[in-house]
Amino acid sequence: MAQFESLRSAAGARAARIDEGLRAHMNKVYGTMSVGLIITALAAWALAGLAVTTDPASAAAQMQNGTLLTGLGVALYTSPLKWVVMLAPLGMVFAFGAVAQRTSAAGAQLFFYVYAALMGASLSSIFLVYTSFSIVQTFLITAIAFAGLSLWGYTTKKDISGWGAFLIMGVIGLVVASIVNIFLGSPAIHFAISALGVLIFAGLTAYDTQNIKTTYIAHAQHGDVAWLEKSAIFGALQLYLDFVNLFMFLLQFLGNRE
Repeated sequence: MAQFESLRSAAGARAARIDEGLRAHMNKVYGTMSVGLIITALAAWALAGLAVTTDPASAAAQMQNGTLLTGLGVALYTSPLKWVVMLAPLGMVFAFGAVAQRTSAAGAQLFFYVYAALMGASLSSIFLVYTSFSIVQTFLITAIAFAGLSLWGYTTKKDISGWGAFLIMGVIGLVVASIVNIFLGSPAIHFAISALGVLIFAGLTAYDTQNIKTTYIAHAQHGDVAWLEKSAIFGALQLYLDFVNLFMFLLQFLGNRE
């Protein structure tokens, strides 16, 4: 009987350590993701948003000339560097796994922050299309929706791991439909893509949150310390991408155009 009580006490202590570690892990995931979003917003603002708000008269003149950018924005978008700004984020996403495997946790985190800055540069054009107020408003709505969806994914007892395959297929379908609609230019297809995009990335937010939680628990039980140090960066990247895509699709519904 005493041996049983000892085993139960040890199991309880181990579960408590895993719960404590999980909370610290999720705090790091959300913290890293939040810093990435701030870097993205500042990079976009530095290239275009600042020009829109600081000098309205100059902005109106630049709008007529199609160059509504800050000095840094002009330097980037009027040179071959514009292709780097446009394509680098996509390449870095595919390279992230390989880089993270070869570098330290600090190196992977730095890579993520550089990626966030480049993503902000590539998204700076939204300040040329939508009003600053509608961008801020949509960002706040996205933040509230994201928080609710992520909280549900973390706390729900329902296993939603089966959503993964369908959601990834949905993302591929969105990419294909977007490419096709470049040539068709159909407003109806554009609306359908935007609506499906909101639903798909809302689902991915909950799915990824639960997946980060369950994956941590599985590795923590085996004491995989080396993996745990980098896994928070991977989780931050997943949720960061969910947030950015959810924001962009919502902006197409809620944003007021300049």
